[in-house]
Amino acid sequence: MKRWMTGAFAGVMGLAAAMATGVHAQDTRPVRMMVGAAPGGGTDVMARIVSDKLAAILKQPVVVDNRPGASNTIAADITAKAAPDGNTLLMGVVTSQAIAPHLLKLQFNPLKDLAPVGLVSSVPNVLVVNNQVPAQDVKALVAQIQANPDKFRYSSSGVGSTQHLAGAAFARQIHGKLLHVPYKSSSSALVDLMGGQVDMSFETMPSVINHIKAGKLRALAVTADQRSALLPNVPTLAEAGVPGIQMNAWYGVYAPAGAPPATLQKLSAALATILKDPDTVRRLNDVGALPGTLNATQFDAFSRAEYARYGKLIAELGVKLD
Repeated sequence: MKRWMTGAFAGVMGLAAAMATGVHAQDTRPVRMMVGAAPGGGTDVMARIVSDKLAAILKQPVVVDNRPGASNTIAADITAKAAPDGNTLLMGVVTSQAIAPHLLKLQFNPLKDLAPVGLVSSVPNVLVVNNQVPAQDVKALVAQIQANPDKFRYSSSGVGSTQHLAGAAFARQIHGKLLHVPYKSSSSALVDLMGGQVDMSFETMPSVINHIKAGKLRALAVTADQRSALLPNVPTLAEAGVPGIQMNAWYGVYAPAGAPPATLQKLSAALATILKDPDTVRRLNDVGALPGTLNATQFDAFSRAEYARYGKLIAELGVKLD
C-alpha cells in the first residue's frame, strides 16, 4: 500500500508539474499583433494602444509586427495562415477586411479564414489640403478642382483604401476630375502631402490630427454624419455642400479561423476590458476614435455587412486596380 501511495503521489506530482510547465509556457509565449501598415498610421496607432493593455491581461508579451503593403492585406494573409492558437492576431482595418477583397486576388478569404474577436474603434476620414492649396473651405476647393480638371492630386495609403474610395466618391459627387496617387502607407503619403507633391487627401483622423494641430495641414471637412469633437469647427462634407459621402475607418482584432472557442472568448473578454479602461478611452479619443462596443458575434455581423456595402460602392464607382 505504501509503495502504491508513493507511486500515486509521484504520478500526481508529475502531472501537476507538467500542467504547471504547460501553463507557464502558454503564459509566456509572445503574441504577434500583425499590422498591415507602416508605423505611424492609424492601424499602427490602434494596435499599439491595444497591445500595451493586452500584454498585461494575458501576461504574455505582445509584439506589434508591421507588414505594410497590398492594401493592408499582407498582415491579414499572414494571420489567416498562422497556427490557430491565439498567438497570432491581426489588427484588421476596413481596407483589408471589406474593400481589398473586391479589388485584389487574395490568397485568403476574410470572411472564412479570420475569426472576429471584437471591434476596437471607428474614426472619420478628414479632407485635408496642404498649405500651398489656396482653398480655405470645400466650396472654394470644388471651384478650383472644376476649373483645373486632372490637375489636383489626392493621396491615399493604397488602391482600395478608404482614402482612395472617398476621393473617387468626392470626384463623382462634384462632377470633377482628380488624379489618384497611391502610396504604400499613410505616413509616406503624408510626407508628400505636406511637401506639396500632392494637394489633398481624405486621411484617417489618427494619421492627420497632430499635423492639423501643428498647422502643417488644413482640415476642410470630415467624412462622417456628425462633426468630430477634436475638430468642432470643421464641418461635415454634407454641411459643406457635398452630401452622400460617409467614409470612416474602423479597426478590429481578428484571430486565425479555427482558434478554439475558449481562446476566442478569452481574447474577446480581454478586449472588452481594455476598451472600458479610462486610459484606453482617453488615448482613443485623443486621436478622434470612438471605442468599439461590439462583441465577437456582433463584430462578425458588422464585418459581413461592411464587406457587402463596400462591394456595392466599388462597383458603383467603377474602381479598379490602377
